[in-house]
Amino acid sequence: MEHQPRKRFGQNFLHDPAIIERLQAFIDARPGEHLLEIGPGQGAITKGLLTAVGVLEVVELDRDLIEPLRQRLGSLGDLRIHNVDALKFDLRSLADGAHRLRIVGNLPYNISTPLLFHFLEQADCIDDLHLMLQKEVVERIVAAPGDKIYGRLSVMVQSVCSASCLLRIGSGAFTPAPKVESAFLRLRPLRPRRHPLDDPALHARIVTAAFGQRRKTLRNSLSGLIDPAIFEDADINPTLRAENLDVASYARLSNAASLALRSLTSSVSKQ
Repeated sequence: MEHQPRKRFGQNFLHDPAIIERLQAFIDARPGEHLLEIGPGQGAITKGLLTAVGVLEVVELDRDLIEPLRQRLGSLGDLRIHNVDALKFDLRSLADGAHRLRIVGNLPYNISTPLLFHFLEQADCIDDLHLMLQKEVVERIVAAPGDKIYGRLSVMVQSVCSASCLLRIGSGAFTPAPKVESAFLRLRPLRPRRHPLDDPALHARIVTAAFGQRRKTLRNSLSGLIDPAIFEDADINPTLRAENLDVASYARLSNAASLALRSLTSSVSKQ
């Protein structure tokens, strides 16, 4: 019996052969590479990936999809299926030391942002990511300072990766057709980081607070986190708004705040 896509898993299966071919070309999988596909579904992209590399790891939460996937594609190579929640999957458990992971996925749109952050937390073991996401999410990720859609997601992702939108895809390429358009995103973790962070958690708090009240000036939106002197130390104009700061400026601001916090802690401990 044909599998019926399940809303609770956010399933929209890609079926357009022309789109599938273009995605395969963008990914350009090669023998010997360590690939991991998130949510293979009915195997639209899986077939080409497995044929290209010979050994393919996949994470699939829906148990009903696993056996059909194995029967249909297992003869093409070594298909290693992990029946787990991708949000809880430890990518580093697959790291072999020789090759970083290349991640491919048609991510469920209802959990795409948490999944993306989960991946970026483990960026040290990732070579690149090719992800199908809602078009608006991709546009926010690649947005530049000054754009209306430039925000927390833009800064947090671009602090870790280079990001590019490769292809926009209409809803008709999927079954069932989603109510939104999609886009194919490429992320490459930066090595070395262009703007190293002394305290990533503090940086995340600052970026979140700044865009949480994006109509306010930074002086006001960050009043609980950043003392006025820190803006001067970081060479940041506190009358600017969140969308006016580029990724480098946010890194500089958070590093100045981290230094000030360490100095304060050291001073208190000596008293």
